[in-house]
Amino acid sequence: MAKQMVHLVFPKELIKKPVIYTMAKKYDIIPNIRRAKVTEEVGEVTLELSGSKEKLEKARRYLERMGIKFEPVVGDIVE
Repeated sequence: MAKQMVHLVFPKELIKKPVIYTMAKKYDIIPNIRRAKVTEEVGEVTLELSGSKEKLEKARRYLERMGIKFEPVVGDIVE
């Protein structure tokens, strides 16, 4: 199982949607919220994601298709 630390930036229209939950269920990813800041205009979350490398990549593409900015945190992959 691989781990990846990521910073996500949600646009206003997705702040109240269960995007992290949906991603976790759809791709069998375990999210661990490390930091979050949510305002009426933007949501920012730092997550540690655990899962296979293939599923982590699929989850990344899913989030980007949703319009979420996905930024790996330096030194993000731990095996």
